Amino acid sequence: MSKEPKEQVGIITAIWQHPVKSMGGLKLEQAVLTNDGLLGDRCYALMDESGRKVASAKLPEKWGELLKLRASFVEQPKKGEQLPVARITSTEGLDVLSTDGNVDDLLSAFLGRPVTLTSSRPDVVSLERLDPLDPAGSILDIGDLMLKNKFADYGDVHLLTHSTLNKLTECSPSVQFDERRFRPNLVVDTVSGASEFVENAWVGKTLVIGDSVRLKITDPTPRCSVPTLSNGALPRDPHVLSTIVEHNMLEVPLLDNKVLPCAGVYGFVIQGGIVHKGDPVWIES
Repeated sequence: MSKEPKEQVGIITAIWQHPVKSMGGLKLEQAVLTNDGLLGDRCYALMDESGRKVASAKLPEKWGELLKLRASFVEQPKKGEQLPVARITSTEGLDVLSTDGNVDDLLSAFLGRPVTLTSSRPDVVSLERLDPLDPAGSILDIGDLMLKNKFADYGDVHLLTHSTLNKLTECSPSVQFDERRFRPNLVVDTVSGASEFVENAWVGKTLVIGDSVRLKITDPTPRCSVPTLSNGALPRDPHVLSTIVEHNMLEVPLLDNKVLPCAGVYGFVIQGGIVHKGDPVWIES
C-alpha cells in the first residue's frame, strides 16, 4: 500500500457476481479482484444473430426478458484457469448449462429471438442503450466503452452505498430502491449511516478495501432504464429513475462530462486481491 489510509468510510456488506450480462447474479461471501475486475463477473453474454451486438436489458423492449433469467457457476472460477460452466435458470422452469448442446436454442426460444451464448468477446462490439432522458426514445451505442476482456459496460468494479439507497428512499418513500436494481459488484455500508449520495465525493480518489485491494474511482455511474424494470420480485417502477433525475444529476467524465442521472461509482483495479463481506473500506489521503 503506497499511502496510509486517511479515513474509514464503511464496510463491504454485499458482493455481487453476474456471470452472464443482464441476467440475475449471486451474492458471494468473498471474491477475487483481478486487473480485469471481479473474477467471473460479466464473463458470458448473449450475442444477437449478427454476432456483433451484445444482448442487454439496456434496450428493454428487445432484451428486457433477460432480467427474468439467473446465472451462476457450477463452481467458482479460479484465477488463471479456464472459465467454469455457467448454469442459467428461470422461475418458469428453464435450467440449462452453458455446455449443453441446445443452450442457444433454449435461450432463443425463451427470449423470442435468435441468440448465441459466448464467453469470447469480439474485438469490436455494439451495445445499444435506450437514452433515458430522450422522450423520443433514441438509442445510443456504447460498445466502444466496454472493457476489452469481458462484457462489462465500463469500469472494473461498480460500487454502490447504502447511503445512496437511503437518500433515494428518503426522496421517494413509496419506491423500492433495492440494490439488486442497480446490479453493483460491491455494496458499502458507510460509517456515517447518513442518507446522502456519499460516493459522489469518491470520484478521483483511491479506495482501499481489506488488506490489499486498491481501486481508483473514476466516474459516477450513469443510470439507464434497467433499474426501473421488473427484476425478480421487484416490480417495474419508472419512479426509480425519475427520482435520480430529480436529485442526483452529475457530470460524467467518461461521457465528456455530460450531465446525467447517477447512482454509484465506477472503479479501476490498482491492486487486486480477495475481498470479503465485512471488509473495511478506506479512502486514501
